[in-house]
Amino acid sequence: MPLSVQKLASRLTFRQLQVFKAVYEKQSYSKAGELLGLTQPAVSSQIRQLEQALEMPMFEYVGRRLFSTPAAERLAGAIGAIFTELKDLQTDLAALEGKVAGELRLVAVNTAQYVVPYLLRAFLDLYPQVSVSVTVVNRAAAIQRLNDNSDDLVIMGMVPTEKPLASLPFLDNELVPVVPAGHPLLAQHSISAQEFLSANLLMRESGSGSRLALEMHCQQQRLAVKASMEIGSNDAVKHAVMAGLGVAVLPKLSILPELGVGSLKIVDIPGFPLRRSWCVVYPQAKHPTPAMRAFIDYVQQNIKQFEQLFLRNSILWQAPAGQR
Repeated sequence: MPLSVQKLASRLTFRQLQVFKAVYEKQSYSKAGELLGLTQPAVSSQIRQLEQALEMPMFEYVGRRLFSTPAAERLAGAIGAIFTELKDLQTDLAALEGKVAGELRLVAVNTAQYVVPYLLRAFLDLYPQVSVSVTVVNRAAAIQRLNDNSDDLVIMGMVPTEKPLASLPFLDNELVPVVPAGHPLLAQHSISAQEFLSANLLMRESGSGSRLALEMHCQQQRLAVKASMEIGSNDAVKHAVMAGLGVAVLPKLSILPELGVGSLKIVDIPGFPLRRSWCVVYPQAKHPTPAMRAFIDYVQQNIKQFEQLFLRNSILWQAPAGQR
């Protein structure tokens, strides 16, 4: 016979639900323990108490793998709703006190991962009760997440124009042509864009914003562009250039340390650098949470300060080591 709500409530604790949620999502007692700062026996104890309270098994081992039972699947859905309500309650209670709190889920494209930490530092000083998570993806995945409305805000460069999106540009993104120290092109008096593009061009994968920006520029200037190698991240492209595998067009902010020590060199080419803007983006129909609105307002009010900060960083890294 099913337990009454009162009896069930008296048997369950939020800690049990929290531990269950971690085990369910990680599909592992040990990984759940690492996430929550508990030993594996403590996790097992909490799950055992939960199963006793519900009078049903939640997990079972088949071989060495942990599987969820149908009861666990149903409980996971209920717990998701409970924790969502708790987050909303936290936000509402903070709003009643005139504070901003709750969760802020940010997505940053690969090229923006160098910028986001600087945006967050002062923001979290202003709003310490906001819990921020940052997911780094490529442009194609960022667009898919915008379509799915699975996050609060996306920070990206090439904003799709065919979609009803709100965007706030806040910082220039310079894409610069780079070669490794000692590259033969550096000995030439002048370099054409086509000559550079034909010198074993290393490019990001299809769907990358920096690749799209370069391809659009080449199309407009009627330049032939073909990758000698496709690489899945800006850091990997950067290291491939330093290893002598070829040349690349990279976000300047992602290579400041390498420019500072001279392991990468920017070459002077007509039409470069390419200038785009990083933007805070979200669907126009989205209803901003207090944390979202606070972040958007914070970025809008501090655009000049961001420009000055990154200009100082750029100058600092390119100065001789003894002058930093």
